[in-house]
Amino acid sequence: MHPGVVAAETPDKPAVIMASSGRVLTYRELDEESNRLARLFRSAGLRPGQHVAFMLENHPLFLVVAWAAHRSGLYYTAISSRLRPDELAYIVGNCEAEVFISSASLAGVATSITERTPRVRLRLMIDGVAPGFASYEEAVAAHPPEPVEDECQGADMLYSSGTTGRPKGVKPPLRRAPLDAPGALLRLVRFLFDPPSDSVYLSPAPLYHAAPLRYCMAFQRIGATVVVMERFDPEQALALIERHRVTHSQWVPTMFIKMLKLPEAVRGKYDLSSLACAIHAAAPCPVQVKEQMIAWWGPIVHEYYAGTEGNGFLYVGPHDWLAHKGTVGRPLLGVVHICDEDGDELAAGEHGTVYFSDGPRFEYHGDPEKTRAAHDPQGRGWTTLGDIGYLDEDGFLYLTDRRSYMIISGGVNVYPQEAENVLSLHPKVADVAVFGVPDEEMGEAVKAVVQPVERAGAGPALEAELIAYCRERLAHYKCPKSVDFRLELPRHPTGKLYKRLLRDEYWPSPER
Repeated sequence: MHPGVVAAETPDKPAVIMASSGRVLTYRELDEESNRLARLFRSAGLRPGQHVAFMLENHPLFLVVAWAAHRSGLYYTAISSRLRPDELAYIVGNCEAEVFISSASLAGVATSITERTPRVRLRLMIDGVAPGFASYEEAVAAHPPEPVEDECQGADMLYSSGTTGRPKGVKPPLRRAPLDAPGALLRLVRFLFDPPSDSVYLSPAPLYHAAPLRYCMAFQRIGATVVVMERFDPEQALALIERHRVTHSQWVPTMFIKMLKLPEAVRGKYDLSSLACAIHAAAPCPVQVKEQMIAWWGPIVHEYYAGTEGNGFLYVGPHDWLAHKGTVGRPLLGVVHICDEDGDELAAGEHGTVYFSDGPRFEYHGDPEKTRAAHDPQGRGWTTLGDIGYLDEDGFLYLTDRRSYMIISGGVNVYPQEAENVLSLHPKVADVAVFGVPDEEMGEAVKAVVQPVERAGAGPALEAELIAYCRERLAHYKCPKSVDFRLELPRHPTGKLYKRLLRDEYWPSPER
């Protein structure tokens, strides 16, 4: 039920394998190193309920740091390695971290926030030293590898990716349960996917995001080997499945699209027969993309819908999905309600804001206004992630779009996800974002911004081709009136699109 138990039984079993470097961290090393760091936290004065933060690339010690904080009963915040100094300083300060850990490869941004984060009492640098930072390796080596006497479970306090505004820290209650007590996620993983202890789990996404971090730790609780990609590459992912006989994996739809766009000869080159379960989440998956993945990999593609907030969990297996194409599942945790702007519940088939009741409580740390805004207007305690969708007669949820991205054109609601799903399948499109822009007559007009596969192809001819392609498949009012081209779209490595950054360029001010 935790790395210490696995280490006692199979100490030399790989706990982490880094995909590109090949570096292996055994369960004995994971257990002993996390115990040493936990003792360092105690020696620095941290007690259960206090806070540490770390900003690391997908590093061999990433999960060591997370386990050290978790087994110390601390709150821990894993921070995106792509943030700029102002963003990093905000999160480290907002989460009230007293220890901050980073790496030599990120020293430039890590050292830039020292004066703006005075609450931090200890700063540690992995793979080197920098002004204001002590050597992680030297500091940890000074402590014994046995567990701390008051070992108990902590909790992650992660920040939303900020795709619709400033990141929000999601702070769950801290229960300080014994380390071997299974949490809700582990129970769900065992119930849905039944992974044996000899499973091999492939994690192709940045570990600082909620799903990769939590699922890697859940699979390590059962003794699985976790293969971590330093960064996602579609062909390398297929090669890793063959090389390590991967049994379980988790993806986002943009990864599916990139793998599907590989040449047929490349896709058929690798033996994927070991893969028993491919999980995906984080963003809506176009129906045609998922159909193609199931045709390629077989009925092993599982989907869930949840958020960092942990207020609900929906799931759909491959067979139910084929009978309800486009759904993100039915609730296993919490009860789903679809409500209008006044909070009144809507009937099946009607579009509205998706709320959860009867799920775990959460708050946005230090922001009671954002916490209140996530609750239903009638004060029933229902909470939302900000998505729009509808339920069918069988209780399956279908997501339409983010509430903040809905376009109102001539009084008609347009959900840009529909056009994005269509355009993402065009062979000349590498990435796409659709949103509303000012229009004197209609209020808003539908705009697409496209990253073309071939830079030289961008221009009026491709614009006309994409608009016509979309109009062949969707009602005209849902299709872009114009298309702009960019070398790259601002997309989070987890697959989420920073659409707000694009959209704001077309509006006189962020206020609409």
